[in-house]
Amino acid sequence: MPQHNYIERHQKENGKYQGAFQLWDKDRKKEARIPKNKSKMARTLFGLKAKLYNKKRHADNVQMKKAKKLHEEKKHEDRDPQNVPEGAVPAYLLDREGVNRSKILSNTIKQKRKEKAGKWAVPVPKVKAMTEDEMFKIMRTGMRKKKQWKRVIDKVTFVGENFTRKPPKYERFIRPMALRFKKANVTHPELKTTFFLPIVGVKKNPQNHMYTTLGVITKGTILEVNVSDLGLVTPSGKIVTTKYAQVVNEPSNDGT
Repeated sequence: MPQHNYIERHQKENGKYQGAFQLWDKDRKKEARIPKNKSKMARTLFGLKAKLYNKKRHADNVQMKKAKKLHEEKKHEDRDPQNVPEGAVPAYLLDREGVNRSKILSNTIKQKRKEKAGKWAVPVPKVKAMTEDEMFKIMRTGMRKKKQWKRVIDKVTFVGENFTRKPPKYERFIRPMALRFKKANVTHPELKTTFFLPIVGVKKNPQNHMYTTLGVITKGTILEVNVSDLGLVTPSGKIVTTKYAQVVNEPSNDGT
């Protein structure tokens, strides 16, 4: 029998409750019991646990009320004195006289706008996945070279100033000195000018979270660079020290 995600795939294709009324009923009852269980916990807990639990519950309720309020679609009416019809108006139209109706944006549109504003508009939105063979090279150790638990990183990496190496006996991932970069060529999108700026850190590597922690720089990686020398200022007058930049080439082949 295949030991793969065949159950999840079947549920996606045919639905979770196809021909399984008992399972649906069980889940429905379980969901219905959640508020009762929560209130029971709130009644039975005491001391510090009760304080923390009630604080969390209160925060959840506030968040739920806010979401409910935003989801409600309202109509906004205000009188417009300039928009008054000439001549006699029937009695049933008197209430509507000079009313300007504007529908308030529903929460879904607001939420979409928030999400859109929060996303990065990056030059390279998608990158090709890399295998471990491309990223690492196996390093054989031991007297007879039989141990294979060490890995040498074949890609360009960033290592901070205060980095201290582990003793060679315990170091699993080796980052060669020749492939360590401290500065990057960053092009300003509006000025169309390239600056050679120091790297502060690797914010996100799209390949894997582990590569982010190791500081591996590949195509599509988001870097944090120091822009204090450029003299950028925010609208409020504060000096901008760091900004994010994306790697659009393959640094191991071309440099950054």
